[in-house]
Amino acid sequence: MGSMSWIHWVIVIAVVALLFGGRGKLSGIMGDAAKGIKAFKDGLKDDPSDDVAANKSTGALPRTEAEKEDLRKS
Repeated sequence: MGSMSWIHWVIVIAVVALLFGGRGKLSGIMGDAAKGIKAFKDGLKDDPSDDVAANKSTGALPRTEAEKEDLRKS
């Protein structure tokens, strides 16, 4: 094993240059990751008023007694 040879150092320098070199590539990657996480969280948010309307339009069966009553009222 011993110390690292010159080819190992070349690979390490290339990886560091790829990550930190140029126009802020690492910060750009992290910004894209943050946008993806935010979009995922927004997708998980539920609006209860839309649930009944979605069940009516898709024809899904009601899961609770309250949903059954809402469907009967409509």
